[in-house]
Amino acid sequence: MIYLERKDEISLKLTRELGQAPEHRLDMYLFVPGELDLSPQTLPEQEFYLLGLHVKRTYSSLAQLAPLVQSRLISRAAGQSVRPDPKYRLSLSLYAYQYANALEAATRQLRNSDEVSREEVGELLELTATILKRLRRNTPKEESLSRYHVNIDNYLSWLTEQQLLALAMKLPFQDDQQDLRELLIKVAKREHRHREEKEYNSSRINDDSARMSNKMRLLRRLLEYPVTFKRKSVELGGGEQKAVKALVTAIVMTAVSFFVFESRLLLGDITAIFLLVVAVAYAARELFKDDLRQKLWAWLRKGRPKWKHTYIDVNSEQPVGRSLEWFDYKAFRDLPDDIRKARKGNSPQRGETVLHYRNDSRMLPARFLSGYAETRESIILDLDVLMRLMNPSTHKVFKLEQDEIVEELVDKRYTLNLVVRDVEGDGRVVLQRWKIIMNYKRILDVELAN
Repeated sequence: MIYLERKDEISLKLTRELGQAPEHRLDMYLFVPGELDLSPQTLPEQEFYLLGLHVKRTYSSLAQLAPLVQSRLISRAAGQSVRPDPKYRLSLSLYAYQYANALEAATRQLRNSDEVSREEVGELLELTATILKRLRRNTPKEESLSRYHVNIDNYLSWLTEQQLLALAMKLPFQDDQQDLRELLIKVAKREHRHREEKEYNSSRINDDSARMSNKMRLLRRLLEYPVTFKRKSVELGGGEQKAVKALVTAIVMTAVSFFVFESRLLLGDITAIFLLVVAVAYAARELFKDDLRQKLWAWLRKGRPKWKHTYIDVNSEQPVGRSLEWFDYKAFRDLPDDIRKARKGNSPQRGETVLHYRNDSRMLPARFLSGYAETRESIILDLDVLMRLMNPSTHKVFKLEQDEIVEELVDKRYTLNLVVRDVEGDGRVVLQRWKIIMNYKRILDVELAN
């Protein structure tokens, strides 16, 4: 399953569950309006790849409570003054990470539903209460582990409060469902009170939303670190690029040397004309050498991967997978038939610029942590690199309101289309398209297109 959501005002977050299949291929096509004049000259491929794409892979599991069993045993051992198991932090992080993802997925599903289900809201509140209660029941006595437990509990409490308040504000409650809204607010208040009673955060942080948000962002990174794979990256073609440079230099220098030699035979003694010919020859060398090298390099690398990544488990330090990545500009006529069909573009839209990102990966589940056979991939698409090309001007729109003419200033908006195709090792294909509405300052809306 693939999800796309707005991460903040300038970036999107694409999440896909990779399941147990070891091999996957992802193709992502971003259709940019032609009026932005996007091209390799205005925004080189490598610049967009390095600044606009951020990929992360983590463990994933449907067994939400599996890590809790181990954490209970370790907590009990710590309470008996036994040397604490070094895997405690890992177990606790796994448990918290599973809860955080499950909560975010459940609230996202509720927000996307057309009507509020009393049973779904009740089940969500019951599960959050049960899981948090079990987490807080097993506080280790060892100081370093206790501090880690406090950080995890602090973040999960804040996340639960934020998700429930978002539901209370955004869900379309009917008149006879206002008690559900009040219940969501009540549970959110209870979590806020829990953090105050435990004195997890100072009064300055509690009174400043920006400080609180930044602290929780750091705690989320602390939580995710043990379950996130390290990624070692290598840009491919370095040796080939040196060989191409050497070959082009040899060819050009041979041609120039031959031209100078022939000129010497033709003109005889060294004269002003001969020196002028030599100067022209060397100027031509500098003029054509770089162009020839770039064209030859582009021809050799066309259609081949540009980056190779190795995923490493931070706990065992063993490689658990690898991926190859492509990123380039595409002409609309060169797109696969299913991608063109999914775009559903008409003739004016043929002027769009198409950016293509491809990711081929192969994981090694036998090297995963015990109890885990699946992974989740998150791709952050930072559109700030495109916002720089957008027109910041506004224009006037006139309309009638009760026979009065009203003038309204509106900013220029752009519609981008994102088509994603995910192919698993068994050949199963998932194809989805989203519309992204944005202006030069922020992303306004993201909607799944039919």
